[in-house]
Amino acid sequence: MNMASIAALFLFFIVIRAQSEGQTFITVECKTGNVVQYGQQSMLDCVVKTTQVVRDATILVVSWEKEDTKGAVRVLTFEKGRIDPKPGFRFAEPSWNDKNMNVSLLITNTTLKDIGKYKCVVMTDSGDNTNHTNLSVTAKYNEPMIHSIPEKITRDEDVTLICTSEGGYPEGRLGWFDEHGIKWPDSSPLQVENASNGLFKLTSRLSLLKNTIFSKYTCKVFNASGAKEGETALEIPGKVAEQEGRKELDEPTKIVAPVVVIGSLIVGMLLALLVYRRRSRKARRFSTTPLMSDHHRVSESAAEEGDHLNIETQ
Repeated sequence: MNMASIAALFLFFIVIRAQSEGQTFITVECKTGNVVQYGQQSMLDCVVKTTQVVRDATILVVSWEKEDTKGAVRVLTFEKGRIDPKPGFRFAEPSWNDKNMNVSLLITNTTLKDIGKYKCVVMTDSGDNTNHTNLSVTAKYNEPMIHSIPEKITRDEDVTLICTSEGGYPEGRLGWFDEHGIKWPDSSPLQVENASNGLFKLTSRLSLLKNTIFSKYTCKVFNASGAKEGETALEIPGKVAEQEGRKELDEPTKIVAPVVVIGSLIVGMLLALLVYRRRSRKARRFSTTPLMSDHHRVSESAAEEGDHLNIETQ
């Protein structure tokens, strides 16, 4: 018996003894927790480690199972040289083979259904091992949207502001802040709704009393960890702005009024000048013809009156 045969036989006896004593020459090391964004790829990291005794292990079986209250569901298996994945699951290594110790699982499109605990079972020609890992999913909330009742806000009536934000997970919260950055208490409990895909929609209402309304209110959305994910501000026109609007409307009136007054003065001056000229002509005629008979005075006066009527008609 040569030295190679003796070494192989010695290794065989070591493996058999280790297995009989509950020991193994391989371990499956997994990242315990994985937090992934909704709709993105997620990878559950698991790698097979061998001891110094085993230098060239061959993987015989890999089984990835998702555990829940209804029992374990296999999502990917490798056995007898054949890979059998469920839709949306595959090995993280595209060209994976039985010599590749990276047995990480890739989920191509993560949804809320993928949340849970996973078990990775690996069998090799040098021993077996099992480990677990967990997957958590988060989704970022959309920018908040604000609308009011009534739609047109004045400071002469009560107003209700309504803020909504959706598409997030886990359940978050909304907060109202005034123009000074002071947080206001919600007027009603936070309303939480579940969409068909399991994501949340948040709604918050803020009631404002007339004549006590600030010029700006901001709605902020926070995730389950308390981090801000978005905000939207609503500017509310005040009485100063309303007065400015009325001032702009009054500008044409302020321009037209002086024009009317000036025009009236000009017309009055022309009429006064016309009367003055008529009376001056009449006075001169009486002074230059003192011996004129009454008949001639009447005739000339009538003629002047006729001229005056013609001028006014013109």
